[in-house]
Amino acid sequence: MTSAQSAASPRTHAVQAGAALAASMGIGRFVYTPILPLMHSQAGMSASLGATLATANYVGYLIGALAGIFIPGVVRSAAVMRTSLVVLIATLVLMPTTHDGSMWFVLRLVAGVASALVFMIAVSALHAHLRGTSQFLAGWGFGGVGLGIALSGVLVFVIRFIGTWSTAWLASATLAAVCAVVAWRLTPEPRPIITPDAPATIGSQRTRRWFTPLFISYFLEGVGYIIAGTFLVAAIDLAAPEWVGSGAWIVVGLAAFPSCALWAWLSLRWSRPTLLLAALLIQAVGIALPAVIGGVGPALISAFLFGVTFLGVGSIVLAIGAHLQFPRAVALLTAGYSVGQILGPLVVTPLLRDGYRDALLLGSAVVFAAAVAAAALRYRFPSDLDAGPRTATSNEKVVFDVR
Repeated sequence: MTSAQSAASPRTHAVQAGAALAASMGIGRFVYTPILPLMHSQAGMSASLGATLATANYVGYLIGALAGIFIPGVVRSAAVMRTSLVVLIATLVLMPTTHDGSMWFVLRLVAGVASALVFMIAVSALHAHLRGTSQFLAGWGFGGVGLGIALSGVLVFVIRFIGTWSTAWLASATLAAVCAVVAWRLTPEPRPIITPDAPATIGSQRTRRWFTPLFISYFLEGVGYIIAGTFLVAAIDLAAPEWVGSGAWIVVGLAAFPSCALWAWLSLRWSRPTLLLAALLIQAVGIALPAVIGGVGPALISAFLFGVTFLGVGSIVLAIGAHLQFPRAVALLTAGYSVGQILGPLVVTPLLRDGYRDALLLGSAVVFAAAVAAAALRYRFPSDLDAGPRTATSNEKVVFDVR
């Protein structure tokens, strides 16, 4: 392989992983947020059904995450990734073919399973293949979620003036299919990665005291952030001109796209626990802002603060989990996050009768609680665990599996 080809390979890998994340998360999962107001006004969907469909997606996401825990091979399977992308696109296509709430529930549930599987495969691939001088590209790979949000946000913004909610779903499916084509040849992580002389069972005992508050913080973040991730556009639509809600979602995506690379750069200057605390505090302010101050300016500022932090929090948490060498860190943290996302819409459903203000305030409070939990990580955090990663031998991979 020439040096030019070698240099291009990590970039290609980052683009493929980013496209997989754009299709599965940015579009397949989060396009529901800007389409939700259209379904309220055009398809007659109630606020409670909207929350229920969000919960269905998060239940599916949890099922996918649990599959990653109990069947570790799925996060290293190209066939699983490709099948999941096809299934996800099919759920988007089928959404406008019915007005039956139970069918919508099933479709969003299946979409959640597929999203989680693609997410774990893409993230594991990023961690496995982008190391050393190419590691900074992982941040841009994560940014695929933000790019997917921005592109689908622009799509729905245009469609709300020239089409219907049905058109929005079909156009989103087309966009997801384009991303899937780019991601199709992504190479998953081929086998577990361990660190020399640090078996996963020992690592879990040494680092459990830090992994526990990390898990709690990420769980609470799942509860709090998803309230804004589901209802932010609908909340802004009630308090600002019609275009602002969709415009705010585009801002979320544009802010999210470079955010992981930004937080990775900041980690060269500050510790990850400190950055996690800062990101959660900023996010708590962003979620609360449109609930306490009306108008276009606060809405757009809220969208920016939310966008620049929610992916950053995820990338920081998963990086800390990998640093702690905790067994199956990605799958465990994703599962805890998923449980939080299931609870979020359920907890705020009784608050939606009079709008979204109280829901956003509660979401902000829960994210603040996540920041409190993250603060515990800063106490004597073990910053000296990093050792050069290597590939497990055929015997070791039977015993040690950090996914």
